[in-house]
Amino acid sequence: MSARILTKRELIPGMTSQMVLHAPHIAHKARPGNFIILRVHAQGERIPLTIADADPASGTITIVFLVVGKTTARLNLLHEGDVIPDVCGPLGKPTHIERKGDVVCVGGGTGVAAMFHIAKGHYLAGNRVTAVIGARTKALLLFHAELSRFCAEVSVATNDGSMGVKGLVTDALAERLSRGPEVAEVVAVGPVPMMQAVAEVTRPLGIKTTVSLNTIMVDGIGMCGACRCTVDGEMRFACVDGPEFDAHKVDFAELRNRLEQFHGQERAELERFKKQFEVAGG
Repeated sequence: MSARILTKRELIPGMTSQMVLHAPHIAHKARPGNFIILRVHAQGERIPLTIADADPASGTITIVFLVVGKTTARLNLLHEGDVIPDVCGPLGKPTHIERKGDVVCVGGGTGVAAMFHIAKGHYLAGNRVTAVIGARTKALLLFHAELSRFCAEVSVATNDGSMGVKGLVTDALAERLSRGPEVAEVVAVGPVPMMQAVAEVTRPLGIKTTVSLNTIMVDGIGMCGACRCTVDGEMRFACVDGPEFDAHKVDFAELRNRLEQFHGQERAELERFKKQFEVAGG
């Protein structure tokens, strides 16, 4: 089904945008952890994007995307009032949320947006939520104000020290865990190296840790195989078996090696699109 763009906001100009879409059929069923698949035009490729928030009352969903390839660059050219012709969802298994006490939600880069919906879900279930978010610098930090509205604490880490702890999100996470009280679960969403590092912080402490592998999905229906991963010694597909898995059972080394195979192709497609757009006078 199609969906009209109600609002668009560039969170980081030229890099990351947020759109609120009128999609009541999805908003009514969407749960934290779900994603959608969209096409920008009839002949375009299908891309999965995690639902960053949903409001059944207004019939809207929120998406946040990083411009990394041709399709996200085309999506970023759309404006408020434009219609995205194909939007399908909600897809994927929702986050398992129950009242369990203290929950720490870790997000890095654009993954903070997906983490926001999960953190909000845990808060609404009655849990005490701490958010730990990170970016290279303060200007690239996402959703700090939004998370502060319901999180008991928002810890920040920036590489250059412009806000919060100078270092990585794992530094802020370790500091938070050292203070107690006992944490029932850690949830991490972001770049694969970040999620792997979070798993290594919590593993010796025996804290249940969940990671969302949404960033590795491509077609979102289990056909392309791009999101294939090994979990607890068995092959899984993030889009149909996840996207969330036990972080301590994911073979991150295998996953990182395979994901690096796609980076060159993504960059080449983006550069080709930019040249075509310039020639067309855009």
